[in-house]
Parts: sequence; C-alpha cells; structure tokens
Amino acid sequence: MVVVKGRCAVSKLYTTAPGPDSEPPSPASTTSSPPAGSRPRKSLGQHFLTDGRVLSRIVAAADLSPEDWVLEIGPGNGALTRRLIQNAGRVIAVEMDAALAAALPSRLQNPPNLTTVNDDARTVGLPPLLGDTPGYKVVANLPYYAANPIIRRFLESELKPELMVVMVQQEVARSMLARPGQMSILSVATQFYAVPKLVCNVPARAFRPPPNVTSSVIRLDLRTAPALNVDDRDSFFSLVRAGFTAPRKQLRNSLSQGLRVQPGEVGVLLEVMGLDGRRRPETLSIEEWGAVYQQWQARSTLGNIRSG
Repeated sequence: MVVVKGRCAVSKLYTTAPGPDSEPPSPASTTSSPPAGSRPRKSLGQHFLTDGRVLSRIVAAADLSPEDWVLEIGPGNGALTRRLIQNAGRVIAVEMDAALAAALPSRLQNPPNLTTVNDDARTVGLPPLLGDTPGYKVVANLPYYAANPIIRRFLESELKPELMVVMVQQEVARSMLARPGQMSILSVATQFYAVPKLVCNVPARAFRPPPNVTSSVIRLDLRTAPALNVDDRDSFFSLVRAGFTAPRKQLRNSLSQGLRVQPGEVGVLLEVMGLDGRRRPETLSIEEWGAVYQQWQARSTLGNIRSG
C-alpha cells in the first residue's frame, strides 16, 4: 500500500498490478450480486446499485473510449466499476469505506487499469490522482447526503472534468434541470458551469437496500467558460443567494431582504432594467440574474444604494 499526500488530504491507494496469468474480466462476469458478507453501511448512506440495465445506461451516457480517464466516486461493491474498466483506459475509484476500498481490486480480478483510493471525494486532492491528464470524466452513484458538495466541488474546481454522469435524488435532479418558473440556487449554480441533461429516473428497487426516494441519473457537460461573464463569481452567487432569501416573495422584496437595503432602492434598480419587481425569484433565467448582478454592481460602485 502506498500513501500519497494530496493537496487537501492523505489518500490510501490500492493500485492493482497484473499477475503473470491475469486476464481482464469478461463481460459475462458483470453480475450485479454483491459478495456474501458485504453489507451496505447506513452511516455512509450506502445503497448499492444492482440493476444491470441502469448500470448500462450510466456507462452509455459517459461516452467512454479506451483513451478516457474516469474518476468514480463511491464504487461500493464494484458493479459499476466492473463496466467502467471494460470501457475506459484508466479508472480511479474513490471509496470512503476502507474495507470496500481494500477489497475492490481483488473482487474485480485485479484489473491493471484500476486504482482504488480510500478517501472522501469532498476533500481528496485531485492533482495527485489525475496528474497532468488533459481531461477526465466523473461517473458516480453519489450518496444523497454528500451529492451537492461533491458536485459543487467538481463544477468549481480548477481541474474540471469534461463531463459528469451522476446518480442523485430525483428532487435534486429536477432542481438542477429546472427552467425559469422553477429555478433555485442549485439551478443557477449548476447551469452557470454546465449543461445538465436527464439520462433516466431510477426506482428504489434498483438498489440494495432500497432507498426511500426515487433517484435520477444526470449528465453534466461542463462548459469551457461559465454561462455568464461576471467579474466576481463569489459576489454574483452572493446576490443570487440574497434573491432566494424569501423565494415565495416578490423579487423586489426578496432582494431587499437578502441584500439588506431599502425596498425602494431595489425597485428603482429593477425598473431601470425593465424587470418586473413583482416576479418571483424562481422565474428569472440565468441571463436575467446576470443582468441584475451587473446593474447592482454598477449602482453600488456609484454609491446609489442605501442600506435598509
């Protein structure tokens, strides 16, 4: 076992090496039944995907080739990993459960193109894992409790993937895919960095044990540049968060409350833009949020905003 110190954390790497008589796993060995004695851990939000049709849809959505590097998050018992190593040139599987991470290579007959990492995907150092590879893809059945921070991390990373194919809770997927009329902070954040597409919905019976919710597989094609040209992304998202402080209120009142300024000041700002302040925040497109931000920055610079 080699311990590699990453930028954010220390990772335990279990790197497989082919033996003299080793052969790659055959397609016939892609059973989704986990080995005896392996039990999902509720404390880690583990729900093992066992439906072969869904596994095939995930792999197909990733558009894999022998040249691709894949970062898999939460491989569990390796049902998806087995298919990834058959279709990609290199698979790096990040598993938080130490026992599962240690057992994964031998469970898959020690494929030479698999590296297993015992670490948390929310903090593991990416450069040590990926080196100078020009591009990679993320494929994952994400634990529900950690899905949002993991996705956000890769969307905002300096070392971005080309695309992500991830399993998330259906309600999260709907928010990521939402159009104006049903937008949320997550909608704006996702679409700022990527173009989301629904691959399929997944019923609870596709997992062991079945979760209490329906899941969805989402493909995120990361943009080469963000959807909006803003001078400060942190300030932009601060404005968006302010706008959703009271999402059921009119935009004029929600922004006023979130920005802590006089309602009349926000009203003037929106009027100058020709934007109806009676609209709700969920109705704004990402382009309209960009326009609100630009106007807010301009008026703030001129000192035309009075605090509430």
